[in-house]
Amino acid sequence: MTSAGDFCTHCRLPLGLRPMQRTLDGEACSFCCYGCCIAYQVKTGRNEEFEATWLLIRLGVGGFLSMNVMLVSLVIYAGAFDADAWLIPWIHLLLWIFATPALVILGEPYLRETIINARQGRLTSAALVVLGVTAAYAYSVFAMFERSQHVYFDTATMVLMLFTLGSYIEAAGRAKAARDLEPLLAAESESATVVENGIETRRPVRDIGPGMLVRTMPGERVPVDGVVVEGESHTDEAAITGESRRIVKGVGSTVIAGSVNLDGPLLIESAAAGTSTRWAGICHSVREALSRPSPLQRVADRVVGMSVPFVVVLGGLTTVLWARSLPFDQALLAGLAVLVVACPCAVGLAAPLATSLGIGRLARSGCLVRDPAALEALGRCRLLAFDKTGTLTSGTPRIVGVDADGVERDEVLARAAGLERHSEHGFARAVMAAANQRGLEPAKVQDVRVVPGRGVLGSIGGQTVAAGNGALMKDMGWQAGPDLGARAQTLEASGHSLIQVGWTGRVRAVLALDDTPLPEARSTIGQLQGLGLHVAILTGDLEQAGRRIGAAVGIEDTAAGLSPEEKRAALDHLRQTYPVVAMVGDGLNDGLALAEADIGIAVGSATDLARETATVLLPSGGLWMLPWVVSVARMVRRTVITNLVWAFGYNLVALTLAALGLLQPVLAAAVMASSSLLLVVNSLRLCRLPEPVSTRTRQADTELDGVGALVPALTRSAVQGG
Repeated sequence: MTSAGDFCTHCRLPLGLRPMQRTLDGEACSFCCYGCCIAYQVKTGRNEEFEATWLLIRLGVGGFLSMNVMLVSLVIYAGAFDADAWLIPWIHLLLWIFATPALVILGEPYLRETIINARQGRLTSAALVVLGVTAAYAYSVFAMFERSQHVYFDTATMVLMLFTLGSYIEAAGRAKAARDLEPLLAAESESATVVENGIETRRPVRDIGPGMLVRTMPGERVPVDGVVVEGESHTDEAAITGESRRIVKGVGSTVIAGSVNLDGPLLIESAAAGTSTRWAGICHSVREALSRPSPLQRVADRVVGMSVPFVVVLGGLTTVLWARSLPFDQALLAGLAVLVVACPCAVGLAAPLATSLGIGRLARSGCLVRDPAALEALGRCRLLAFDKTGTLTSGTPRIVGVDADGVERDEVLARAAGLERHSEHGFARAVMAAANQRGLEPAKVQDVRVVPGRGVLGSIGGQTVAAGNGALMKDMGWQAGPDLGARAQTLEASGHSLIQVGWTGRVRAVLALDDTPLPEARSTIGQLQGLGLHVAILTGDLEQAGRRIGAAVGIEDTAAGLSPEEKRAALDHLRQTYPVVAMVGDGLNDGLALAEADIGIAVGSATDLARETATVLLPSGGLWMLPWVVSVARMVRRTVITNLVWAFGYNLVALTLAALGLLQPVLAAAVMASSSLLLVVNSLRLCRLPEPVSTRTRQADTELDGVGALVPALTRSAVQGG
């Protein structure tokens, strides 16, 4: 039995023994021959693949005609018809017959672009190609009817063929960049297998709503965000989250759209509409970013636009000046060489290809760049300012110290956990986590009563037990011993949150809570500083807390107690020393600063405001990727600058040689195509950028005071006596 997968995607004939496998517009296709592959792309292709395919067809047909023109012309130049001069006019007519369709096929895109831009009052590089080739062709037609011995149909056709070759090289480079992005951009055309009443049907992802069941087979991408209701497998989420390890998925596990199902079939209940997944958001953001020119490219385009009229005038002057000492046909070739060699095709390719490859490389690791200008600015940035809470720290309070007055710390934690297990407060979770970490069983508490804004009361063995703030203890008339009271005041003044625990009419212990640095924060800051970046903290927290976290992660420049408006003012002040500044944040109060900074960087767990105002978005838990993102941005910028220097330098040198009559039009076109090829090869080096290497270190905290590097004062001996 022959399956549907054994037939050509285009002609539906059997594939044979050596089929062609290609991924087009995000879909796997099989073809019986290269001709079917090209025909299918012409019929159904979009964007970069479609453009490259049409240029290849033009190049094939136009190249066949142009090579015939060139071969016959070489025979004439070799003097093969000197003895039969009567044949020359007929051979010129044959050249005209071959050259005319070649000019129509190869020159149509340039003529169309020239007409469109002329209607808008602009002249572009396409106008130089049209003017030069039209001049050579028109002169040759005139010379043919005048029975002149010299025609230049070969020059006109070969110049166009070489320009088309350069355009194809550029389009093939852009198509390569687009293929690299297919896993991310496939959300635009993805379909899914929907299961309804036991019947499976294929539907576009955009038609899937919440609660619908979707089946995903091994090797397929998960099309929706949802929960597994049947099956077991592993998934690869690297394209969305940057996490390279295989993740186990079973019944009840959440899956994210865009991840790859590796092992077994999964039945997934969709949690949201197919168009509202993060995968779809990434697709939209990347497409939008790729459609915008970078600042360097905008400058280059303006320079090119201003230079075109100058080049046209220079070409005319070159022809007039050389006509004084050379035959007009040779002077025309010199002017034609000026027009051809000045065509800034490489300039138009210099920045977009490198930028799109850089954005794509970051996107494949889960990092979104919303604007090419942000990537370019990040490559020039010399200062990174960080918010503290939730960016450099976990954003979740933890017990960092226990000071007890005449009792064991384990007893304090067991009693506090017994009370806090009945509370929904964030501090309650921190107490429970601390007790679990030490393997303690929460005490059994009766008559529990939660006092809003104060704490929790209860009884253990008939004894009243309380855990809460100072106001609760004051209401109950309970006081701490002198040493414990002084210690509580010191901790509170340094920015720590406190839970006081008491029984039998006294405050027996004080639990200190604090936000702790992320495991990867210190190594990340060290790498950024190793890249020559100045790093600062701008936080709304207390100064003592900000400096304590700064010391823990290796940052000396800390500004604390800042409102959102003051953070923005601080960035303005820093910009006086560092012209390009970046802000990394995650909270609602970071929105103004992220918008004010030259580059706003938000982590994946950021609030909606932070995510919307940032121009660079890291995946959740992706702080460790920041040094790699900066390195990629710098590499992209260096590549763009290298491309532009080469493109403009080549044009200036070649233009000088052409004006001096040292460069023939065909050779000028060949050099132009070679220049484009060099720029494509230089830009494609970005495809070989290394993967980001995680610097996260996960250390098990076996002791409550194992954060001595953060709060060394908390590791002193517990207060005794009283």
